[in-house]
Amino acid sequence: MIIDTEKWQEIFKTLGQHKLRTALTAFGVFWGIFMLTLLLGAGKGLENGVNEGFPRVPNIVWVWVQGNTQLPYQGMPIGRQIAFKPEDVAAIEKNVPSVGFIRGQNSVGIWSGTPPYAVHKDKNGTFFVEGIHAKMENINSLAMIEGRSINEFDDREKRKTVIIGTRVRTQLFAEGENPIGADITINGISFKVVGVFKSLANGNQQQEEEKIYIPNDTLRYAFNQVGWIGSFVIQPKPGLHARVAEEDVKKYLAELKKVDPKDVGVFGSFNLQNEFDKIEGLFTGIQVFSWVVAIGTIMAGAIGVGNIMLIVVKERTREIGLRKALGATPASITGMIVQEAVFITTVAGYFGLVIGVLILEGIAKLLEAGGGKAGFFGKPEVDFATAFTALVVLVISGLLASLMPAAKAAGVNPIIALQDE
Repeated sequence: MIIDTEKWQEIFKTLGQHKLRTALTAFGVFWGIFMLTLLLGAGKGLENGVNEGFPRVPNIVWVWVQGNTQLPYQGMPIGRQIAFKPEDVAAIEKNVPSVGFIRGQNSVGIWSGTPPYAVHKDKNGTFFVEGIHAKMENINSLAMIEGRSINEFDDREKRKTVIIGTRVRTQLFAEGENPIGADITINGISFKVVGVFKSLANGNQQQEEEKIYIPNDTLRYAFNQVGWIGSFVIQPKPGLHARVAEEDVKKYLAELKKVDPKDVGVFGSFNLQNEFDKIEGLFTGIQVFSWVVAIGTIMAGAIGVGNIMLIVVKERTREIGLRKALGATPASITGMIVQEAVFITTVAGYFGLVIGVLILEGIAKLLEAGGGKAGFFGKPEVDFATAFTALVVLVISGLLASLMPAAKAAGVNPIIALQDE
């Protein structure tokens, strides 16, 4: 590839003769890319922060009994109390094709509002107790920081093991005391601590870290809940939306428990994927808004470049006429104007992108030093594809901005241009 050094020298000379004008023109383009980078980075930081508070498996549905029947059905009266049975888990798993994963969950104190009493040596406190199964840490947004989580052996053998939140550890154990392997009693029943967790949930992190988790079957047998299940945790089969499994399970439960399908107040549910979809839609809107604002700013800068290039063509009319009189082709004249405009926009945009990324990296380092996030705001970042797209938009903007001035320069009449004052 041969570089036309004379043409580049000419471009630098022209730009150097009008330093202020060139700087102001370039600043408009710089600011557009800079704002695009910051807006997209900030949007991604907010998305990262919010997503960290979601379970790592977001397509989850919880189903529970919400109230008594309000409609008679198949000869049965209203006001019947419906309860989930342990065998319902296997029945749903077998008869509802859209369900890929289902577990029953029980708790102590969460629905009654009276948390059980926990004691370790001379320290005590009241904490909510909830059942858990192996490999459910992601569903419950738990991160183990000491020891281990509940495993399949705990489930199968109904072991009296527990994992405790960080705030439970602070209240029940002395500073520096190792809780792993220690015994605690909950309402007079002894359990062994096998792990300590912190919560990744946004908003209710403190409440979650004041919980104690026990293998669900152990909880049922220890706290007189053998005959019933409090709620179901459900995940659809791959490729299906959680809404499908939610509707199918509630329909099947209505058949199983002989509840009128129109009696919608009996079974309550919470579909996490619906909430996740709403948030994803919000962040998509933020990205679109960022692109619209930034591209508008970039186009404004590009129009400024185009106006400046029109002035340049006007100032250099005699020079362009002389070039054409000496044999310069319209293509070479057009290339000279386009190259100068694209050079200004590319360089200005590149610096806008670099400085924007550096600022985002600086914010990310500060957040990392402060624990990784600030409220709902996580690590801001701009991926390579976005940066590349921004540069492409920039170059195209510079190219489009130069077409009118280039066409005007290419159409200069040499005779009239040489007479121009």
